[in-house]
Amino acid sequence: MTRLVVGPFNRVEGDLEVTLDIADGLVRAAYVNSPMYRGFEEILVGKDPFDALVFAPRICGICSVSQSTAAARALAQAMNIEMPENGERAANLVLAAENLADHLTHFYLFFMPDFARNAYAGRPWHPSVKTRFAAVKGSATTDALPARAGFLAIMGYLAGKWPHTLAIQPGGSSRSVEEAERIRVCALLIEFRGFLERRLFGDRLEAVTALDSEPALRSWMKQRPPAASDFRLFLEIADDLALGRLGRAGDRFLSYGAYPLQGKPLFGRGVWDDGMAPFDPANVTEDPTFAWMDGPGKPLHPSEGVTRPHAEKADAYSWCKAPRLAGKTMETGALARQMVDGLPLIRDLVAASGGNVRNRVIARLLEIARVVPAMEQWARALKPGEPFCRQGPFPDDASGVGLAESARGSLGHWLTVSRGRIQNYQIVSPTTWNFSPRDAAGMEGPLEQALVGTPVGDAERVPLAVQHVVRSFDPCMVCTVH
Repeated sequence: MTRLVVGPFNRVEGDLEVTLDIADGLVRAAYVNSPMYRGFEEILVGKDPFDALVFAPRICGICSVSQSTAAARALAQAMNIEMPENGERAANLVLAAENLADHLTHFYLFFMPDFARNAYAGRPWHPSVKTRFAAVKGSATTDALPARAGFLAIMGYLAGKWPHTLAIQPGGSSRSVEEAERIRVCALLIEFRGFLERRLFGDRLEAVTALDSEPALRSWMKQRPPAASDFRLFLEIADDLALGRLGRAGDRFLSYGAYPLQGKPLFGRGVWDDGMAPFDPANVTEDPTFAWMDGPGKPLHPSEGVTRPHAEKADAYSWCKAPRLAGKTMETGALARQMVDGLPLIRDLVAASGGNVRNRVIARLLEIARVVPAMEQWARALKPGEPFCRQGPFPDDASGVGLAESARGSLGHWLTVSRGRIQNYQIVSPTTWNFSPRDAAGMEGPLEQALVGTPVGDAERVPLAVQHVVRSFDPCMVCTVH
């Protein structure tokens, strides 16, 4: 048995270190370390509740709207206030714009460049991939970045700025939209759809999302050469490198439900654990056993959570606590959302091969194709001149929970207010779920599970297969160590 420490990883938001125990060319055990503590939960104690709308978005410059959304929803529950329809649609549009921009960035700039490396020279697809996806130099960069920038201009019209907008409020959006702005948002969505249908998918979005099984996906592939679109090229790589057999975790998936409108989310809420089950927030706990955290030393519900650093704690190996749902690990993200929502193609792929590198990427891209048409509907339905936000008093003593779906998965904020000040604020982010350490029972976190069995070459200092597994989760480590 040999030990290899991999990290820090490039093209990952924040710091990440993974310790691998290797025997016979395979990973036998993995220990995932989030090595940078930041302490936002401690910072918020004693603040005015509305200060959460200022501090929480600054946890991350990539996921800032997600943090704003969760904070606003926690405050809204404490205030017992609901958004008008305009506010819901505007908030959904802003969150969706951030999430889809993240998906696009991940695919084009974080994930695909690994396949352009010289280690894959000799593969039939490598020349095309190197021309298209080589880091910085590839043609995909000059295509995707302008498309992303144009799409994110939606933030200017609906949120004022990005990142760290203050437009997202408990009662809706403080940024009311005029008719000319609504028309421009619709035009930006049309432009973004054009890029997706021309370059990413090479087909209409509705045709891609209509694929309902792996045989249907295979038939779609056979009708197109690998260079027909970036999605088609990825599928070619995935088949050649058997990415469908790489990076399988526990096949338990969690989604809080995404993009609610009039009481119904676009993507449903629930848990997939060899079948669908309802999600009960009361069953969420965080186990600090292997985290550099002080406290009671037992799993606690986030409403009772303690975030107190203890850098010298024996046997700990991460600043990340271990979230569990009814004692079980849960994978979150686009794959989880589409599994819980029941997208036929994703259900079929996971039934055949589980949650793996290929299926995570496919789910992420399909989510783009599913959300853009919904964004078009929300933008058309905005009603300038009608309310976008409701106001209300904040009680001196209250509690609230804000649950949201960011690009990387399920994000929760738990808020307790006493005498008009924040008494406790706990955050469980998606990468906290996915990159958690072991718990008191010795159960590994999802990434630790997914890395077991990953091949490692004799001379590999940063094994490529390990990088593919890590990146398939699209980690955001600064959110993890908030």
